[in-house]
Amino acid sequence: MRSFLLLARRIVTCDPARATEADPLGVIEDGAIAVEGGAIVDVGPREEVLARRGGLALVSGEPAPLVTPGLVDAHTHAPWVGSRDAEYALRLAGAGYEAIAAAGGGIVSSMRAVREASPDEIDATLSARLRRMASLGVTTVEAKSGYGLDEAGETKQLEALERASARRDLPRVVPTFLALHAIPPEARADRAAYIEAVRERTLPAIAARRLARFVDVYVDRAAFSVDEARPVLARAASLGLGVRVHAGQFADVGGAELAAELGAASADHLEQVSPEGARALARAGVRAVLLPVACFTLRQDPPPVAVLRAAGVRLVVASDANPGTAPTESLPLALALAVRMYGLTVPEVILGATREAAASLGLGDEVGVVRPGTRADLVAWDLPHENALVQPWGVSRARVVLRDGAPIAGDLA
Repeated sequence: MRSFLLLARRIVTCDPARATEADPLGVIEDGAIAVEGGAIVDVGPREEVLARRGGLALVSGEPAPLVTPGLVDAHTHAPWVGSRDAEYALRLAGAGYEAIAAAGGGIVSSMRAVREASPDEIDATLSARLRRMASLGVTTVEAKSGYGLDEAGETKQLEALERASARRDLPRVVPTFLALHAIPPEARADRAAYIEAVRERTLPAIAARRLARFVDVYVDRAAFSVDEARPVLARAASLGLGVRVHAGQFADVGGAELAAELGAASADHLEQVSPEGARALARAGVRAVLLPVACFTLRQDPPPVAVLRAAGVRLVVASDANPGTAPTESLPLALALAVRMYGLTVPEVILGATREAAASLGLGDEVGVVRPGTRADLVAWDLPHENALVQPWGVSRARVVLRDGAPIAGDLA
């Protein structure tokens, strides 16, 4: 691992110790970052850091215009294979998501693709997807299974994530077992038996192999009820796994309150959430993961952001990268939509894709901020100001993306 000094005209630290009411992002102008052994060892005004760390080699004599923490995508379904482009065209023509699913499309369509794919095919597709995410400034990716819908298929996806996690040339991966996503066709005759098998057989097997850090359940009117989800998520917690909840995408059926009850790391979607649900999340310290790309493609009304803010819920923004409702790999696109559609501020979305996202994944002491002691996950952008990060460029504006101080996209000079 190289040791070096990185100079920048603006460093967005996202460090709460540097934040003020006027500057919630803790920006350092004309700054420098010192990296040793893959970690940040010093950050501050350039002349001060040079005085302390002048023996380190400069990456370049010309400062980068803008440096931020590596982006953290806290909700993706990255290990999918196949395409649901035909469904997307139907949806553009007015077909509803729930109607497509009821007709045998949707999640079950991706299930068939995953079950038919070889491990090598999943590996190749996942690695290419993660490389594209890295090119857009992402250094950490939460990635869910959920398209196998049986023990073999779910394990296949999670094993692909395990192999990707071992690679240093890709973003770091945080694997999540999406235990209840949909009922597979072969189990529709006995829904209760399927859920029991997930809780009593599949979940303990995955936990024993440490294939996942979190367990997630899709709680909604056309998905799983609170009563169905609670025993699975409680069992996950008893096995030492974290809890995440898809909640309130189409209807508020109590998913937010369940997430609060179980002390979940996050409640995701929340297009439909009551003030009582928002207050429950805030009291329990559950972060809200907002997914504006899916909201856009489904032509939904935005979540009640003002209600979440008023309750004091911490906000995360993620891509929801998936083959059906968010066919994207771009977290910057999600940030642009969150500002335009949801009314979030620039600091809110940047913190929501760095510090708050990292905290929701249990990585708050490692990534998502630029301060001494954290991993050197950094992005040097070809942009003059952090405001420009939320403009919908449609192309990557990242010059170099570093994970643990080493490039995973672009090159250090």
